[in-house]
Amino acid sequence: MIIDNTTAAVVTGGASGLGRASAEALAAAGVKVAIFDLNEAGGEEVAKAIGGLFCKVDIMDEDSVVAGYARARAAHGQERILVHCAMASRRGKTLAFDKEAGRLKRLSTEDYAYGVHGILIASYRMASLAAEGMATLEPLEDGERGAITLTASVAAQDGQIGQVTYGSAKSGVNGLVLPMARDLMDLGIRVNCIMPGIFATPLMLGARPQVLESLAASVPFPKRLGKPEEFGSLVMELARNSYFNGQSIRLDGAIRMAPR
Repeated sequence: MIIDNTTAAVVTGGASGLGRASAEALAAAGVKVAIFDLNEAGGEEVAKAIGGLFCKVDIMDEDSVVAGYARARAAHGQERILVHCAMASRRGKTLAFDKEAGRLKRLSTEDYAYGVHGILIASYRMASLAAEGMATLEPLEDGERGAITLTASVAAQDGQIGQVTYGSAKSGVNGLVLPMARDLMDLGIRVNCIMPGIFATPLMLGARPQVLESLAASVPFPKRLGKPEEFGSLVMELARNSYFNGQSIRLDGAIRMAPR
């Protein structure tokens, strides 16, 4: 896909971390970027810095997402690019010993469902609503109308202890990619997914220095945390390179996560 100042994009989770890096990379290429996030202060700050638009959107709420798309499209036109980085989940083991109760306690079905909604269902919601809009666009070269990039995690393949919700829901995101790409192939809409490893996001950098050092040492090469701009670089390649379709790609320095 040719990317220039006539191209519009939506980036979820764009107020910080991998979403912010994606928004910055797209804006640097001239793209009109709308940031969807619940973090108003951070989202407005990023939008101002890149000359984009902030829309307060809750990916767990269909009406909020529909309203966000309507606002972004009114300002920038129909997006050809969606980068979905936002998520919501809850951590917990399937069974864990509760010291207060003196017994094993099960991760509730409700807590599990919350993560599935915040990761897998939200990914379908964002992607399918974007595709519905992209389908109205005039086709570009090869009949292409749009490109969707979802975000999974290496936990989709290497889920650790306490990641039963996160790992299985992110695995579901990977499972969404190929059938959706095939569903949308006649409309010229591509669907791909990135599985990031350990990245130097604000959330991760809040860990103790010893923890960060240990995590960096666990990466085969290069022995450091991933840079958010490296994620943004892959986002750009997936948008530009029209032969990328139906792929879930690890971006992880060759790490394979241990059980804990």
